[in-house]
Amino acid sequence: MNSVRYLERIGYAVPNAPNADTLRQIHRAHLLAVPFENLDIPLKRKIVCEEESFLRKIVERRRGGFCYEMNGAFAALLRSLGFQVTLLSARVPKEDGSEGPEFDHLTLRVELEEPWLADVGFGDSFLEPLRLKTGVEQKQAGRKFRIIEANESLHVERCEADGSWKLEYSFTLQPRQLPEFAAMCHYHQTSPESPFTRKQVCSLATPDGRITLSGMKLITTRDGKREEREMGSQAEWQQVLKNQFGVVL
Repeated sequence: MNSVRYLERIGYAVPNAPNADTLRQIHRAHLLAVPFENLDIPLKRKIVCEEESFLRKIVERRRGGFCYEMNGAFAALLRSLGFQVTLLSARVPKEDGSEGPEFDHLTLRVELEEPWLADVGFGDSFLEPLRLKTGVEQKQAGRKFRIIEANESLHVERCEADGSWKLEYSFTLQPRQLPEFAAMCHYHQTSPESPFTRKQVCSLATPDGRITLSGMKLITTRDGKREEREMGSQAEWQQVLKNQFGVVL
């Protein structure tokens, strides 16, 4: 793969070495440049669970994607820069609180002096990778995260405003290969029970918050303050998509 073009895509200079500082910087740069989006799904454009397909979409077409695409491509970038990366399967809790299926989400283990959890494909979550260590509160950008052990798996949790902890997803450390995620990648494009077939979304982290297109609504969060604006037409929606997210369908 062309790592220079990928780094240009996320606005990051060629790094000096595959270390923790570089990982943090690239992870953050990716989330600030490449939107989490499912816009191909309502257009019935098939998402093929293959690394080259992910790279073409994100780097050449300057699009975003959902977890399989984002973390699949990011893993390829990290490996090209000398990082040791393992794909991990994660389960995202359903709306009723029950556990999601295996391969519901793709996340990454990065091996350095200590292991790290990297994830640029979960939307509004940690901007920088988390130390893959249990029982430690990890603060970043005014938020707190932790990884705990429960029910023979590891849980990523985010601290809510009231001090409670909310489960983002659970995972194990069993190494996986990209083809193992293909069935769930297809499911999330086609099943009426998938959240990705029920709602059109494009979301991008910003230095002071996040911008999100959810359906025809533009949601802007800056320093914890949220504003919403309804798009008046499809033309306006497409203009916002291009100007705010850099996406042209």
